Amino acid sequence: MIDLAEKVAIVTGGAQGVGGGISRCLARSGAKVLIADIDFSAAENMTQRIKNEGGTAYPFEVDVTSYQALKNMVNEAKNQWGSLNILVNNAYNAADGQQGGVLEVDEDRWSNDIRALVTSVYAGCKYAIPLMVEAGGGSIVNISSVHGLLVAKKALTYEAGKAAVIAMTKQMAVDYGEVGIRVNAICPGHIVTERIFESTWKNNARGLNFFEDQYPVRRTGVPEDIGNAAAFLSSDCASFITGHALPVDGGLTVQLQDDFGSRQAQYFKDNPDIEMPYKR
Repeated sequence: MIDLAEKVAIVTGGAQGVGGGISRCLARSGAKVLIADIDFSAAENMTQRIKNEGGTAYPFEVDVTSYQALKNMVNEAKNQWGSLNILVNNAYNAADGQQGGVLEVDEDRWSNDIRALVTSVYAGCKYAIPLMVEAGGGSIVNISSVHGLLVAKKALTYEAGKAAVIAMTKQMAVDYGEVGIRVNAICPGHIVTERIFESTWKNNARGLNFFEDQYPVRRTGVPEDIGNAAAFLSSDCASFITGHALPVDGGLTVQLQDDFGSRQAQYFKDNPDIEMPYKR
């Protein structure tokens, strides 16, 4: 069992979705969790949910694009519990990112997206590391994506940002391993959060089944899949793991695309009365 008793953790974007799953898993493992989120009401709700389960949490409103807000967030964790041992840089809603390639993405939106995706990780780590040094070490977990390893069409800012998170993770692992700070990244596959289910899959069960069939494990992820990985990487069980970008993706990134295509082609050959998916 993962033991994070007496550890103090911050989870940005920790009130819902993937961040909510991370907050719950850290708290179930014994950590005291600062639920840092731009939606303070949601942070309060997640705090109460964790307390109802017997855990320890505290809500904090933060805009991760603000240096001062991130500095205040780190200081709040110390004010509440006296130290800081774990930082999970999770906050960013992919649905907010501007779609488009290099010719379509405008300059202002590029700057805003990179600030939310990359600069927030830089600043969160910059302010957290000194407190971790004081505590004798710690663990940083940066949430990247399978999009940081492989790319999708017309998603320039998201792909660039998530790839940068992986590079930053490796670089910081080299810099701070000698003072007892481990830095790792998680690369989630498709995680069906509450919001994604409502907006995308609630009325499209057939589409979700088709999507799940792309994964070797034949399902998409849930927030606790990422939460369990974050809890592991934050624990002493992972004490010899740093600088790693861990795909938590049901095997998506180890499978050749044409394997899925071949299986689907055979399926539709065997079932000629079933309509083929729309070809874009």
